[in-house]
Amino acid sequence: MTETDTYYALMRRQGISRRSFLKFCSLTAASLGLGEAGAQQIAQAMQTKQRTPVIWLHGLECTCCTESFIRSAHPLAKDVVLSMISLDYDDTLMAAAGHQAEQSLEDTIKKYKGNYILAVEGNPPLADDGIYCIPGGRPFVDKLRHVAKDAKAIISWGSCASWGCVQAAKPNPTKATPVHKVITDKPIIKVPGCPPIAEVMTGVVTYMLTFDRLPDLDAQGRPKMFYSQRVHDKCYRRPHFDAGQFVEHFDDAGARMGYCLYKVGCKGPVTYNACSTVRWNEGTSFPIQSGHGCIGCSEDDFWDRGSFYDHLTTIRAPGLSGIEGTADQIGLVAVGVAGAAIAAHAAVSAIKQARSKTRNDRVSEVEK
Repeated sequence: MTETDTYYALMRRQGISRRSFLKFCSLTAASLGLGEAGAQQIAQAMQTKQRTPVIWLHGLECTCCTESFIRSAHPLAKDVVLSMISLDYDDTLMAAAGHQAEQSLEDTIKKYKGNYILAVEGNPPLADDGIYCIPGGRPFVDKLRHVAKDAKAIISWGSCASWGCVQAAKPNPTKATPVHKVITDKPIIKVPGCPPIAEVMTGVVTYMLTFDRLPDLDAQGRPKMFYSQRVHDKCYRRPHFDAGQFVEHFDDAGARMGYCLYKVGCKGPVTYNACSTVRWNEGTSFPIQSGHGCIGCSEDDFWDRGSFYDHLTTIRAPGLSGIEGTADQIGLVAVGVAGAAIAAHAAVSAIKQARSKTRNDRVSEVEK
């Protein structure tokens, strides 16, 4: 690999055909919502742009973001994206270790000063001078500041880097701190989730490396292309929510019929992520589809917002009369309507039975 390599030249040397390359560009554009014109832009950029090196650091975390990323079902992700970003330093994936690895880090910083992307998984603990995370013989917070100084942009992978996650949960004895509160002079894109969806991660990387800019971000610094809608908005159980049909207890009749999981704690109505559209495991499923409510892992402070199974009582939903009310009220109305219907049905049945009995009695009298 040389400094002047384009992404396309690198792919061709790896044996990737022109056809596969164009398929990659088309499907990537589709996943990013860019359409056919976007596919052409991606193809043009990848055929002309030199590669951008990436340094990937690990702080306080469980490595689930990396595990998610390398299992992406995104077309050619393993062969294209991992090679395309050229992980010049990643102490989890790289073959080098110890002094050799740290020398590789310094060489990359020097060689690509101002032109590399820093990807951060996990967060720095600030308590006691950062002694609770010591990679490469020094506190992670020092390493983070050192590498961020000459980075072009930063990606905060997962809820650990974006918000703090479980490490920053109360009382947070290590003072685990999200990246953007430590590094304040660089553009930062947050890709929260515990972990983020693999295709979301590869989509963000592909966009940044081909267009040489950050995607449009929301007010919290998340890419709009993946975090502009609530999990609730595209959930296949949404019609049950609107109808006031809820699972009351796990494995009750409502659960077996696929009713909404809102009352057993689903945080989909307040969680912004692509889980219900992109899904997981090659688009196979997502937590709600497997019968468990969303825990809101891509939102700030999700770990400190009470039990994952306490439902939210102020979520608005279209009322049966067309007037908005809370989901609980609508559930009660729906139950009331159902109860009234059952009562009416029972009353009608009783009347029919009484009339039938009267006719039978009359017939019997005539026969006598």
